[in-house]
Amino acid sequence: MMLRIRSRDGLERVAVENPHATVSQLKSIIQTQLGIPVENQTLSTNQNLLLSKSLEDLVRFTDMTNPDATLSSLGLSHGSILFLSYAGDRRGVPGPPAAFSPAGSFGRKMTMDDLIAKQMRVTRQEQPHCELVSFDRDCANAFQNYVNETLAFAVKRGGFMYGTVSEEGKVEVDFIYEPPQQGTEENLVIFRDPEEEKLVDAIAVGLGMRKVGFIFTQTISQDKKDYTLSNREVLQAAEFHAESGLKEWVTAVVKLEVNEDSMGADVHFEAFQMSDMCVRLFKEGWFETEIKDDDDPKLSKMKKEVVVGVKDTKEVDNDFFLVVVKIFDHQGPLTSTFPIENRNNLVTMKALKSHLDRSKNLPFVKRISDFHLLLVLARVLDLAADVPALTECVQTQTSVPEGYQILIESMASAA
Repeated sequence: MMLRIRSRDGLERVAVENPHATVSQLKSIIQTQLGIPVENQTLSTNQNLLLSKSLEDLVRFTDMTNPDATLSSLGLSHGSILFLSYAGDRRGVPGPPAAFSPAGSFGRKMTMDDLIAKQMRVTRQEQPHCELVSFDRDCANAFQNYVNETLAFAVKRGGFMYGTVSEEGKVEVDFIYEPPQQGTEENLVIFRDPEEEKLVDAIAVGLGMRKVGFIFTQTISQDKKDYTLSNREVLQAAEFHAESGLKEWVTAVVKLEVNEDSMGADVHFEAFQMSDMCVRLFKEGWFETEIKDDDDPKLSKMKKEVVVGVKDTKEVDNDFFLVVVKIFDHQGPLTSTFPIENRNNLVTMKALKSHLDRSKNLPFVKRISDFHLLLVLARVLDLAADVPALTECVQTQTSVPEGYQILIESMASAA
């Protein structure tokens, strides 16, 4: 007879030639056919076995602990399903085809896609690659003040976070670049501008920084929904994470939460990493990217079935893809008082003049230590020579050469 074995690796099949085989003989067959040592196996007809987290959990499953019990006495017959938990790794595992009946048990051929899907198991990732994320207070406030006071959390807003990543995996966010975009209550469309992003990246490199994450807001209407991230948000976050190639990449969410007494509301920051499995599924094209209005927003749809828990499904709870990251704050090297790009008002040289006039009492390098100001300058200065020279002054907080001071002040005065 053929028995189906469900484990953390998916659903596999073993052939049992003796209809009167015992539990002990079945374990030996599993060792031979699946490469899992007998001493590492725990078997049960109860699917909850696969939810066990510790040895204490495993010993509760006693229905198949008698090695001399026959499979027929346990009600097992051709096509029955068993659940297997095992410690350690497999030894000398045969290739995937050997673990399945070539023609299937029920007359359906197993394709290579079926085999791959059976092995695509979605589980929660317990630990992030990023130890923590720390936000510069000024840049975080500049972002949340705009979405709170100007947009009133009525439409979504997003930006790319730039900063540093330490060897220990600590991410520091020192500025947020807000690309051209269109936000609605439920959706955020980012209009990527390669030329502008080239300027942003050049400034970041000059400051010793890099792109480290994506930040976006959830609207007031979303606060009433029962999900952490919607399917659209998971898809967008996974896309940017996959594009980055940075294992410490952070996804941050800013939301307005009504207090328990309903007398007020507070702005909250939350940080996550998209799980390794989520990024892999996105890169390999498993996600359904066309989201319909009547789709459940707390579920992400797959093009093929994956294994979640003990179930084959095409719908995955979005929370399975999220790994929580601790949040801290710090005072970074930059200010965020200059008008920010791609908002409602066009940023012109008049803004540069006003900014310089307001900060006359500070050293010149302090007056230009603002990413958003440097972006305005980068649009008119030489990207290969002038931008690196100015950003080096800002990074090291050394005097700006007089020639640059005169040039910048004349640009402001011309406005």
